[in-house]
Amino acid sequence: MKIAIIGGGLAGLSLSILCAKQGMKVQLFEKKKYPFHKVCGEYIAMESWSFLQRIGVPLSSMDLPRIDELVVSAPNGNQLLQKMTTGGFGVSRYTLDRLLAEIAREAGVEVHEQTAVQALETTSEKAIISTPRDTYEVDIACGAFGKRANLDVQLKRAFLQKTQRQARHYIGVKYHIQVDGFPTNRIELHNFKDGYCGISKVEGNRYCLCYLTTAQNLRTYNNDIKEMERQVLYRNPYLKDYFERSTFLYEKPLAISNISFVPKTTQEKHLLLLGDAAGLITPLCGNGMSMAMHSAALLGELLAHFAAKKIDRSTLEKVYQTTWQQQFRTRLKAGRLLQSLFGKEWTTNWVINSLRPFPGVVRKLITLTHGSPF
Repeated sequence: MKIAIIGGGLAGLSLSILCAKQGMKVQLFEKKKYPFHKVCGEYIAMESWSFLQRIGVPLSSMDLPRIDELVVSAPNGNQLLQKMTTGGFGVSRYTLDRLLAEIAREAGVEVHEQTAVQALETTSEKAIISTPRDTYEVDIACGAFGKRANLDVQLKRAFLQKTQRQARHYIGVKYHIQVDGFPTNRIELHNFKDGYCGISKVEGNRYCLCYLTTAQNLRTYNNDIKEMERQVLYRNPYLKDYFERSTFLYEKPLAISNISFVPKTTQEKHLLLLGDAAGLITPLCGNGMSMAMHSAALLGELLAHFAAKKIDRSTLEKVYQTTWQQQFRTRLKAGRLLQSLFGKEWTTNWVINSLRPFPGVVRKLITLTHGSPF
């Protein structure tokens, strides 16, 4: 069976490896060249550890930071410290995506780097993918093209229309930094007006500093990221301290825009969707990377059944939609609820004060946004 996967992030690469190991002929299309940095918090929940090792990522030998402590602060400096039962680990997307791309090639995946998909035609029997170089015909096409892509527009996806009418638009900004005195087992989440910033260690002597805020916040300061940081983020004393004493390792920050948390669908016109293309959890939950890989595991198993003629195409699409919803619907709803409580000065302070005496409640909230090992 021939499979095409559009998008070579965590979801797309993971699915390509799973399918290739099942004997399928896999074409993977990625518009950039590996390795490259991505706007991402780079904290992965432990639920993904065994999956990554199973598909070939040598996590145990990579000396990665194990993260089991969470700190959340309000803009005024009020702070909550919480131990995490399972926690996670830190690794940069630059490193992880590179390793997965190498594993995919070794498994027989034909990886098309620097190749944007310009057009897509799909039916229940085949898919035709057009790129600047060539046209490919396959049995099934899968979309793992991230939060928002040109193909979303071509497919006239409903979430785009809803986003235009009523959703707030967000931007994400990321740096790698070096900073002294930051506990390697900790992830910190510092709130500011209309946003929040996460900081945690990745491999080597690096920390990921990544924040989400509204597009309006940036427009207020004439789209000047540095000025917005000084005027808004610095009002949180922890962020002011980190920004002023850290060594920033990028010449300029990585940034993405038009982020939306409006619910999406798992298939469009027989294109099967996974990762952020199927649903985006709010970053403060720290579960987006695991969800991307877990969705690949779900779809990969069903595609194996389809290739073996154990299920038909209609059953494949219906069962994938059902299992995806069962796994992720609660997490997405909990994430949207939590995001509504943070990023507002007085609300965040009130929530932190209310939760501090009840660590069991905090653990329960973390559980709602995470899953079990897969």
